[in-house]
Amino acid sequence: MTGKLCIVAGGGRLPKLLIEACREAGRDFFVLALKGQADPEIIEQVPHEWIRMGAAGHGFTILKEQGIEELVMAGRVRRPSLLDLRPDLRVMKFFARLGRKGIGDDGLLRAVIDEVEGEGYRVIGAHDVLPELTAAEGPIGSVVPDDQARNDIARGMAVLSALSAVDIGQAVVVQQGIVLGVEAVEGTDALIERCKALKRDGVGGVLVKFSKRGQETRVDMPTIGRETIRQVADAGLRGIAVGAGSTIILDVDELVRAADDAGIFVVGVARAQ
Repeated sequence: MTGKLCIVAGGGRLPKLLIEACREAGRDFFVLALKGQADPEIIEQVPHEWIRMGAAGHGFTILKEQGIEELVMAGRVRRPSLLDLRPDLRVMKFFARLGRKGIGDDGLLRAVIDEVEGEGYRVIGAHDVLPELTAAEGPIGSVVPDDQARNDIARGMAVLSALSAVDIGQAVVVQQGIVLGVEAVEGTDALIERCKALKRDGVGGVLVKFSKRGQETRVDMPTIGRETIRQVADAGLRGIAVGAGSTIILDVDELVRAADDAGIFVVGVARAQ
């Protein structure tokens, strides 16, 4: 039996799925819920404690008290301002070690993992707890992309591959070969909404969502769910392409039903070597 697991819970349904998986497996777990991020309805019925994001020192004290051996970070986390973060001494020392050199999201996440594992905890990914969450290669549902959609997918993959080197974004929207928008700090939901106003006449575009090359997927694996289908349909897009084996699909049966009902394709695509 694996050791006691701490679920560091942000927003969305992923923390709930991990809680359910631990219960079904009989695995001992504890939830460290991020204030202003995690859903109280998911957290309130399980062993937990709330913590603000800038209180790392208190967080490590809780992990020790709970006898935690492994840790998984799950759910959406809105990036706080430095004022909102109110870093404690432990966090201030962490940032001091990073120095003044600019660091991207992936570099910061790697540094966070190193900090946690330096305290003796093993950081794992949500897909390590629930491997069935990751997208398979090929169509996910009954709708499949046509030639124009496949061309747009290829264009989107090329754009994301080029942007990987500068640690920008996991998603792009392409319509008829034209890049309507690239995800930045605003996130995928806001990207889709932004592109809704930019769509051209004719066949709709495609959302392409892939992890960056070499990305630290234990804590930042791209994720889609039923709500993504709703947003894509509302924006007039035709489908979604995601990285096979490197994208989490939440509630896949519900997602497939919603996609089929809306005439939206979802396809897992292998990254070119």
